[in-house]
Amino acid sequence: MSLHRFLAVLAALLLTAIPAVSHEFWIEPEEYQVESGDTLNAHFRNGQKFKGSALAYFDKRSARLEQVVAGKSTPYAGRMGDIPAIGTIAGDDGLLVIVHQTAPQTLEYKTWEKFQAFADHKDFPDIRARHLDRKLPENGFTERYTRYAKALIAVGNGAGSDRISGMETEFVALTNPYTGDLDDGVQVQLLYRGQPRADAQVEVFEKALDDSVTIRLQRTDTQGQTTIAVKTGHEYLLDAVVLRPLSDDSPEVWESLWAAMSFAVP
Repeated sequence: MSLHRFLAVLAALLLTAIPAVSHEFWIEPEEYQVESGDTLNAHFRNGQKFKGSALAYFDKRSARLEQVVAGKSTPYAGRMGDIPAIGTIAGDDGLLVIVHQTAPQTLEYKTWEKFQAFADHKDFPDIRARHLDRKLPENGFTERYTRYAKALIAVGNGAGSDRISGMETEFVALTNPYTGDLDDGVQVQLLYRGQPRADAQVEVFEKALDDSVTIRLQRTDTQGQTTIAVKTGHEYLLDAVVLRPLSDDSPEVWESLWAAMSFAVP
């Protein structure tokens, strides 16, 4: 390994070791619209307010990474330390969906306040009562978290549909943002264990052409659906979190599952 690549890998390792307390994780293509045969690069990003650091590709941190077109899934494997994490050649025309499930990671909360802030942000206002009911310590406890991210990319005409991938929680786009009628917005469905997740908070990040970001909160209906109002030339990130207890014999006491979806509007 060359010295340059060694230093790049070392920097990436240090970056991915930084705890992501209440930070979103998403896939950000360098271009959301490409032609068949073009280079397609996409970053793993971790941050807040739709701005974040690029994370390197490490196979041990990915439980699942696939490119899906017209229901056909192709596994992707990069090189250790790659930034962008994904670098490939765009295939046939259609809607390309990158599906990524991270390996579980853990985070220790040394103080209650940080966990409360995270739970408040992600819409779990009863977390303190639930925590105390389980007779858990208020300091020095551990959470397990896993990310379930999708990115929608138009290759050529971008025609096609998003589909259920089978991840434990995920967004499914019911409207193709590149070919659909967007007068009423982009309709999405939020799933948990394959079932609609009703009355769940969805955080919507909207990035304008000048890179300014606006944030709004929406809720899903009884079918787990919500409609995202969109603007031409803007990028979008959707985020929703499941927070659930773990069994008494687990070293971690809570588990968070993060669903994310990114796309752009032509």
